[in-house]
Amino acid sequence: MGPLVAESTDGDPSAGSPIRPEDPRGSVVVVKFGGNAMVDADLRRTFARDVVELWRAGLRPVVVHGGGPQISAMLDRLGLETRFEAGLRVTTPETMDVVRMVLTGRVQRELVGHINAHGPFAVGMTGEDAHTMTAVRRAARVDGRPVDIGLVGDIVEVDPAVVRTLLEQGHIPVVSPVARGADGQVYNVNADLAASALAVALHAERLVVLTDVAGLYADWPHSTDVIERLTADALEKLLPGLASGMLPKMEGCLRAVRGGVRRAQVLDGRVPHAVLRGALGETGPGTTVVPGTGPDQGAHADR
Repeated sequence: MGPLVAESTDGDPSAGSPIRPEDPRGSVVVVKFGGNAMVDADLRRTFARDVVELWRAGLRPVVVHGGGPQISAMLDRLGLETRFEAGLRVTTPETMDVVRMVLTGRVQRELVGHINAHGPFAVGMTGEDAHTMTAVRRAARVDGRPVDIGLVGDIVEVDPAVVRTLLEQGHIPVVSPVARGADGQVYNVNADLAASALAVALHAERLVVLTDVAGLYADWPHSTDVIERLTADALEKLLPGLASGMLPKMEGCLRAVRGGVRRAQVLDGRVPHAVLRGALGETGPGTTVVPGTGPDQGAHADR
């Protein structure tokens, strides 16, 4: 996919900002914010500044956030069980109430506040708003057997109209990964997969997924060598053997590049300015996935 160029820069407050040739003005970059960066106050503030810097550079950032640690902490306070299967949170109706409360009532508001400390940029929304994301109940298997993970959704349709409108008005959308089904049921959607689906629908130039590890390890747990770059075909072959925590992240990257996103990256969110390095350069502190049919996994890096 070629670079996405803005239709017009008339009235663009970032007009005249320096920008590198490989990052054309108007390119959409979807950033999934998660991992330890979400619970570290300094990293949250740094992330917010970096997102604003992307906007000032002429890019169009869209943030999709997780909230796993905060949800687990609230469930613990309420005496509700926290359980994961196939890398996804098992979501009962009671858990779903907590998910919505924490994601939209706390995590999103804090993130919007950090970004808006630098100006009137961020606008919070959820996948439920204006039917932006439509989901169906997601099936899961563990060791070849089906498991019930409850109200966990897989996105089957994205209507990006509201997000596009916010971008055109110069805003930074901050999206909580909650979606509604055609039957009216509300689903908890993995933030990595929500970010991937939104990136495809927006014809984004890049998907950047922040996590709390150095990247995709070549031979975990025997080695901490990180695969710096791999093709979609190479990733698809690796996917079944990945650890549960990394599985949805790499699945999201694969879906993105197969859906037309030029580059998807899983970056170490503990590294300051990882977002800037990933969105404004060809590589970042982690693993980059590109479209391709070659068998190569690309370079490894010792981390």
